[in-house]
Amino acid sequence: MIELANGQLGETTPGKVSASFMYGATRFNAFTAATNFGTAAEMKASRDTLIAYFVKQYQSMLEENIDDFIEQFDSVMYR
Repeated sequence: MIELANGQLGETTPGKVSASFMYGATRFNAFTAATNFGTAAEMKASRDTLIAYFVKQYQSMLEENIDDFIEQFDSVMYR
């Protein structure tokens, strides 16, 4: 995925690539969650729990990666 994102940078802005990947990830995560239910009503009953789970996971991963970039900023940012 990172290679694909990097390849798109020549055609558009990093912000647009980021938005595209976030949308794709959320769409796939919603699909994955849906495979665990037999009906829309069951999924609807778990909606808030599903959202809380994915938000918590995303926040944890984002914090980890931001901290990594802070620690390695000078070696990973090409200027």
